[in-house]
Amino acid sequence: MRRTVRPVLALCAVSLSLAVAGCGSSAVPAATTAAGAQAATGGSLAGQSLTVYSGQHQQTVQVLVKDFESRTGVKVQLRSGDEAELANQIMQEGKASPADVFYAENPPALTNLEERGLLAPVDTKTLQTVSASDSSAKSDWVGVSARTAAFVFNTDKMSASSAPSSVRDLAGAAWKGKLGIAPSETDFAPIITRMIATDGQAAAKTWLEGLKANAKVYNSNEDLVAAVNRGEVAGGVIDHYYWYRLRDEQGAGKIHSALHYFTPGDPGALVDVSGAAVLSASKHQSAAQAWLAYLTSTPAQTIIATSQSYEYPLAAGVQNTKVAQPLAQVGTVASPGELGDGKQALQLLQDAGLL
Repeated sequence: MRRTVRPVLALCAVSLSLAVAGCGSSAVPAATTAAGAQAATGGSLAGQSLTVYSGQHQQTVQVLVKDFESRTGVKVQLRSGDEAELANQIMQEGKASPADVFYAENPPALTNLEERGLLAPVDTKTLQTVSASDSSAKSDWVGVSARTAAFVFNTDKMSASSAPSSVRDLAGAAWKGKLGIAPSETDFAPIITRMIATDGQAAAKTWLEGLKANAKVYNSNEDLVAAVNRGEVAGGVIDHYYWYRLRDEQGAGKIHSALHYFTPGDPGALVDVSGAAVLSASKHQSAAQAWLAYLTSTPAQTIIATSQSYEYPLAAGVQNTKVAQPLAQVGTVASPGELGDGKQALQLLQDAGLL
């Protein structure tokens, strides 16, 4: 299940070239909102159409779209791609954008659109289906699922007991020549944002320079986790689901790697959310709001929980039993406000020569 890569580079284009200033969650019940009920039964939505720009995992979104269409009679035009490139496209298209919904992997892409006033308020009942901390503080987008950063290591080269407790350790001399990183992935930038918040900008830059000195750079997390598994490097930082997908692709008997989680509270113990928003210029507001209600409903959250996305559902009562580490044991979901629009992280990556 590969996905489009080059996210951070595209986000650079969004944030810099456009010259813009730019847990575990829910204790609330899974959705049966008015819009959700409408999504479940069809009702007046039948015959309408909807265009979704999606940076989320394509195979899973295709299953969600098919289920939504069968429940509502709404025809969905799905445009999948890199989330930052799609956000950039929406900004360039403005009110003429055919997009009704933007479905992103990470909060910064949504925040970029929110800051430009391009998002419509999400139906209150939809927002109530997940924890308030998992969605936009301005109620412009709703959290749908979560993932966590993790350290993947080659089990022939090291043991779990020697794996780092902090992502800060990876800049130390002990990791020279042993580490792999994929800095062009959007999943990497939020860790830097957190490092800036906890240690300051200068320390974060020094940390990145240490990583650059120690690491072999890969184009994607898929490439990185495969390199660790075959022993090309001893370890690297990825989002947890890449390892599960590699295990599915190669078979458990051919896996020579394992996941290790940084200590909760560490900048590397990052849990962040995917989210979805309705575009304020959408001409299909009812159908778009119904799609968001559907994404947070029990049927959609169950599809996410049992898919090869290996993400964590956010609605209470739906669990991902395919992932060994429960979300509550990994750490607290980072607030969207904490992750911001990611511009500082991107600038530091450029300053360090990693982009």
